[in-house]
Amino acid sequence: MEHKVIDTDDVVIRFAGDSGDGMQLTGSLFANTSAVFGNGLSTFPDFPAEIRAPKGTVSGVSGFQVHIGDHHVNTPGDFCDLLVAMNPAALKANAQWCKRSAMIIVDSDAFDESGMKKAGFVTDNPFEELHVEDRVLVVAPITSMTEESLSGSGLDFKSIHKCKNMFTLGMACFIYDRPLDYITSYIEGKFSKKHPEMIEPNVKVLKDGFNYAANLQMIPNTYHIEPAHPKKGTYRNITGNQAVAWGLLAASEKSGLPLFCGSYPITPATAILEELAIHKSLGAKTLQAEDEIAGVCTAIGAAYAGDLAVTTTSGPGLSLKTEALGLAVMAELPLVVVDVQRAGPSTGIPTKTEQTDLNQALYGRNGECPIPVIAAHSPANCFDAAFQAAKIALEHMTPVLLLSEGFLGNGSEPWLIPSMKDYPSINPPFATALPEDGKFKPFERDPETLVRRWAIPGQKGFEHRVGGLEKNHNGVLSSDPANHALMVAEREAKVQKIASFIPSLEVDGPESGKLLVVGWGGTYGHILSAVDEARKAGMEVSRAHFDYIYPVPANTGKVLSSFEKILVCELNSGQFANYLRGLYPGVEIVKCTKVQGQPFLVSEIVDAIKEAL
Repeated sequence: MEHKVIDTDDVVIRFAGDSGDGMQLTGSLFANTSAVFGNGLSTFPDFPAEIRAPKGTVSGVSGFQVHIGDHHVNTPGDFCDLLVAMNPAALKANAQWCKRSAMIIVDSDAFDESGMKKAGFVTDNPFEELHVEDRVLVVAPITSMTEESLSGSGLDFKSIHKCKNMFTLGMACFIYDRPLDYITSYIEGKFSKKHPEMIEPNVKVLKDGFNYAANLQMIPNTYHIEPAHPKKGTYRNITGNQAVAWGLLAASEKSGLPLFCGSYPITPATAILEELAIHKSLGAKTLQAEDEIAGVCTAIGAAYAGDLAVTTTSGPGLSLKTEALGLAVMAELPLVVVDVQRAGPSTGIPTKTEQTDLNQALYGRNGECPIPVIAAHSPANCFDAAFQAAKIALEHMTPVLLLSEGFLGNGSEPWLIPSMKDYPSINPPFATALPEDGKFKPFERDPETLVRRWAIPGQKGFEHRVGGLEKNHNGVLSSDPANHALMVAEREAKVQKIASFIPSLEVDGPESGKLLVVGWGGTYGHILSAVDEARKAGMEVSRAHFDYIYPVPANTGKVLSSFEKILVCELNSGQFANYLRGLYPGVEIVKCTKVQGQPFLVSEIVDAIKEAL
């Protein structure tokens, strides 16, 4: 049977297997190959929540989903066109995400009695049991063919079996017309120094998988996806965590300040600390502290000393940093706190994504303790969000909370590498001259912004006291009731004045009407796709997305009051919807929520739009 080559706009591929099957690497290489080819793409790594879950069980399945297209791609896709399942558990965990027209590739060698039992199958036909027998099924002895491919390589069986992911990657590259050049270059670069003996076997298995698929009659069609032809420039595939690190480095360059990051490793934020540690040549200093409290306290010390200070964490770590954040607010020191949110409470499901830390970011401190909150909305946008968080912190002398999510931090998309000349300068309010009376007043404020000046230790005549106790404008400890009320009010007003320095809230679509769909953070792409789909179906709907949460943009009230109903979509129980209700009690707000540790499906938001209308 002759293969048909079908041109298509986009496809979704999901690789799934045990944690040791290399699915994250396989998916990343497929995504990067597609990025080099010029496709629009969005990825969704889906890690198991347990550390070393029992091999062959559903709880131990690791997945990586890639959505590629001939246009800008907003989401990793709801359902997949191809599922590669390396064992029965991977098939069982992911069969529900297969389209009716999907192709499913499985390693038949793994579907023995033991593997089927571990996965919890009760019959000897997993496809019928999962009701996917009508899909295009490619049952291939992948492990056996990998062993045969490398029979003369001299590698032991364990090393040979580690190469079987390359066999499936080769098959996927044939099916979707992907060139192998990038992957072979990656393999050569990865193994050239320490394990050069692994280069030839991996390349051979990759090509053998490609050729096997080319000669396999069970694959009726192959698919071609044209490049996306985006705006001209140099692109690379980037994860959200990488983008946060680079955005902070860019802010360091624009402010002229060295960057210091004091953090403690925590899923899914650790990669930011790891990325910053690579760039000592750019002036970045990193400290892996003994705990979360030490991490934030070292960062506050660095801020006092005049650095661009950063600490990174996830929800559990943010709760531990709370007391120290109050110290940074009281001392009015610039600090960027990055929270890559995950499913909670407590340890929760640490590898799954949610937006459930919003209330903690807004209110989770003792006393009147205002901290600006901003949110990144896509992996590439994490760069700009981190840059803006640092700019606000440094220019307004305040801690800033940057909310990311596991979905954004681990996910990736093409990023147009910017020119730093296109980014604004960052101008911290350094104390450079003493007043006429020669006495430095550390909490005397700029009358327009209410920002105090930043005196770096060692400046003669600018000696002053900082700490958690209340002070007056002169920096003298004060328990005077009137002074405390004044300082509390000024710290809050200082944060509110930031609304004059951030962009207005933009509306996509009519600026008034029946329904405005609102989101924040990583729901951006799913809401954008859902609104586009709703409009194609004839629904009149507008969209607005909040990158700045506290304070909200100055025109927010006007925007919201221009619509009969506001539909707020978020991955929690309605925290942002409740927040907006408190700010604008006269506005009718409807919730669309999901708390499953997974991103929205576009179809879920479309259904919510239909119901709201």
